[in-house]
Amino acid sequence: MDTRFHLDRANGKFLGVCAGIAQHFGWNPMLVRAAFVIGTLAGFGSAILIYFVIALIADR
Repeated sequence: MDTRFHLDRANGKFLGVCAGIAQHFGWNPMLVRAAFVIGTLAGFGSAILIYFVIALIADR
């Protein structure tokens, strides 16, 4: 079984980062998306940067 993280573009809304995280850990994708939204609002947009960094380095 491959335990590496992969983007889930088939089930993703934008780039598949949240869906990939949810699939990797067995979580609900909506909870992961909500956490990114809350993190973006609470962290003055820093979660957006984290999202794009994950999208860039995943699946390489």
